[in-house]
Amino acid sequence: MAFFIQGCGRIGEKSTGMTVIYASAAIFAILLLAAYGLMIRKKDPWFLLLFSSVVIVNVGYFSLAVSKTLDEALLANRIAYMGSVLLPLSMLMIILNVCRYRYPKWFPAILSACSLIVFFVAASPGYLDIYYKDVALRFVNGVTVLDKTYGPWHELYLIYLLLYFMVMIVAIANATVRKKAESGLCATILGGAVFVNIVVWFFEQIVRIEFEILSISYIICEFFILCLGAVMQEQETGHENENGPEVSRDVTPNDVSLSEQNRLFAEGIASLTKTERRIYDFYVEGKSTKEVLELLDISENTLKFHNKNIYGKLSVSSRKQLIEIAKEIR
Repeated sequence: MAFFIQGCGRIGEKSTGMTVIYASAAIFAILLLAAYGLMIRKKDPWFLLLFSSVVIVNVGYFSLAVSKTLDEALLANRIAYMGSVLLPLSMLMIILNVCRYRYPKWFPAILSACSLIVFFVAASPGYLDIYYKDVALRFVNGVTVLDKTYGPWHELYLIYLLLYFMVMIVAIANATVRKKAESGLCATILGGAVFVNIVVWFFEQIVRIEFEILSISYIICEFFILCLGAVMQEQETGHENENGPEVSRDVTPNDVSLSEQNRLFAEGIASLTKTERRIYDFYVEGKSTKEVLELLDISENTLKFHNKNIYGKLSVSSRKQLIEIAKEIR
């Protein structure tokens, strides 16, 4: 994703005293991580990784700005790069999950291994000369910066980020066209995060400013992702409510006896279409709404349409009642 592209090696190259801003960015990042922990009931590990990565990056920027020795500066540089390589990984996984893409279980492990390799290369200065051929410390307006001569493997980080950038854009575009995202609002939030940070990154490439503006861009991105988490939580609450009193038929449980209810239910099963029967079977198996959407590759509105038809044919008012009667008539 573009907002992770921080100039590939420009960490620590800003030349003016912006220590207070770097410190403020780190504090805001920590507060947003805490806000996610407090606001979102069901924590997603990839969301947590993204928020934590932004904290790591901004702590690295601040630590570099106040470093007094070359060893301290290189350690801060490594901290910033650690967050930088984890950011695209976490964001891509969030996009794939929100857009309901299917991927093998080993896929995140492979991406994590690639991220570790890139991090070890980017963190090698001070030990090897493959990423930086030479690096020196200097102080500009009270802020510590690194003077670097890039090594032969420096382009690896750029390639890593650009590949993530392209995959994320394609994933969001494809999901938008095929309407695979949890909702149009989720796709809009993801697209907004991408757009804002692309603009910020290109601005940094065109206009040479003496501050790592991406530290602020990361904070903006976190606001987008926090909103996304809140939207997903609201949608999940709506899915859970499907098990409650949702009346979508003319016959209610009070209209008929228990045996008559079961008879109507059994007769209704025979009238289900092929797709409706698959949905019915998934519900009886205990699959969640999200799992059904993924298995059938349909939109949430389409599933709601099928639910209404299924409940009407089976003379039930909710998925909970459907499952209870299905167990009784077995």
